[in-house]
Amino acid sequence: MINTWMQKRQQVNQALDDFILVVGLYVVNFVTNTGRAFTFFFQSAPLIFTKPFRFDEVIKHMEFVGNKSVLIICLTGAFTGLALSYQIYLGFLLVNATNLVGPTVALGITRELAPVLTGLIVAARAGGAMAARLGTMRVTEQIDALEVMGVNPQQYLVAPRILASLLTMPLLCGVFDFIAMMGSHFLCINVLGLDAAIFWDRIEQWIDPGDINEGLIKATIFGVVFSAICTSRGYNAKGGAKGVGEATNQGVVNSMVMIIVMNYFITNFVRLFYLVTE
Repeated sequence: MINTWMQKRQQVNQALDDFILVVGLYVVNFVTNTGRAFTFFFQSAPLIFTKPFRFDEVIKHMEFVGNKSVLIICLTGAFTGLALSYQIYLGFLLVNATNLVGPTVALGITRELAPVLTGLIVAARAGGAMAARLGTMRVTEQIDALEVMGVNPQQYLVAPRILASLLTMPLLCGVFDFIAMMGSHFLCINVLGLDAAIFWDRIEQWIDPGDINEGLIKATIFGVVFSAICTSRGYNAKGGAKGVGEATNQGVVNSMVMIIVMNYFITNFVRLFYLVTE
């Protein structure tokens, strides 16, 4: 009986050790890959300002990242505004404070949900496509061919994608803000029966331009984050089709995790900045 107990204990300890090892390796790989991505970004970012300027490439990628994401951003924003408004209404109804639904929804949307959800959606859609495209070009030696022709691949392929993401993300975040608030207005006024004048008056009283700016700043940073990580993973892909798939998957996952992690630190930094400047 003692031997059986010892064997079970050893099995439990072994399973715990394996779990800790797996988690530790994942954390180490995540930190390593993130560091490589930002090193890659700092190598590529200055190339935005070097000749020849790739304005046509920037516009093409802005259309891909921005215009082709508008529909899914509008759909997500509308239902986010509806769901958040209803849940907050149910909570405030318990304390007879339904007049505060509007500003509470507006604060949650502009500060947090709009930039984070926009970042996650665009990272999954456009970031994954960036990693897959560059990974395919790497394993099929198209990037090597550009180097042979005297073209800097990072200046031609990476820098325009980073700049396009930086420029379009705050615009998409603004679209998300507007559509989400229209969804909230529709539910609160036409379904729940709140007064429209009070709804918008409370929002005007409670919401400052700084709240909207905070979300736009976050969205801009998230655009840089997912474009840097995904282009880095795709640019350095290897191992054929399997390597391209792994690079795409890792680029999207790392981008989404990094967006959520950085959201916390950016929020605290912006709040500290406002406290210092007040």
